[in-house]
Amino acid sequence: METGELSTSPLVIAIDGPSGSGKSSVSKAVARSLGLSYLDTGAMYRAATWWCLHSGIELTDAAAVADAVRAMPLVMGVDPAAPSVTVGGTDIGEAIRETSISASVSAVATNLDVRAELGRLQRAAIEEAGHADSFSEGRGIVAEGRDITTVVAPDADVRVLLTASEEARLARRSLEVHGTADAASVEATRDQVLRRDADDSTVVQFHVAADGVVTVDSSDLDFDQTVQAVLDVVAAR
Repeated sequence: METGELSTSPLVIAIDGPSGSGKSSVSKAVARSLGLSYLDTGAMYRAATWWCLHSGIELTDAAAVADAVRAMPLVMGVDPAAPSVTVGGTDIGEAIRETSISASVSAVATNLDVRAELGRLQRAAIEEAGHADSFSEGRGIVAEGRDITTVVAPDADVRVLLTASEEARLARRSLEVHGTADAASVEATRDQVLRRDADDSTVVQFHVAADGVVTVDSSDLDFDQTVQAVLDVVAAR
C-alpha cells in the first residue's frame, strides 16, 4: 500500500454525551485498546475560545469570532496516550482547561458558523485517520463530542451516546476540577456543567440517542466497566 492510500476498512467510532459523562477518558481508553487515533472535538471549541480571547476578539461579535476561527492555526495531536492541542506552535492543552475558558466556551460553541468550520476540520481529521501514514496507520479513529454521531460522522461504523445521571456527572466533574466530590465542591461545579449543557443543547441534541445510536448509561458503572461496555458495542457492530 502506498503512503497516504486509504486502508481497506478504517474503523470510525463516534461518541457523544453531556458534560461529566466520561466521554474523554473513556474514548481515550477505547482508542488505546483498539490502536486508533483519538479526537477530542470539545478541545477544539476550547481552543477556538482561547484563540479569540488571546486575539482580543469580543465573543459576542459572531462574525469576527467565525472569521478568527477560520484563520486559527490549530493542530490536534491524536495520540490517545498523549493528545495535544497546539495553536500557532503554542501548546495550549492546559490553558484551555482554565475556568475562564470553561465559562466562555459556550459563546463560541453555539456560533453556527464556528460549528460549521470546526465540523469541517473534524471530518478531515476522521478521514486522515484512514490513511496509512496517519497515527493509527489507517486503522481509524475515536471521535468524541456532542454532535459527532449526528452531524459530523452520522455514517460512523459505531455510534454511542455515553450518558449518566445528573448526580453522577456532577460528582465526576467535581472530582476532576476540585479533587473531591463533597457537597460544596459538587455545588460549585453545578452551574458550569448544567449551564454548558443547557447552552449547547440550543444548537445540538446530545441527551437523547438518534436512530442507530447505542446508549451506554454509566451511572452505575466504574471506569473500566464503562470502557468495556463501549468495547462491547464495538464488537457487536
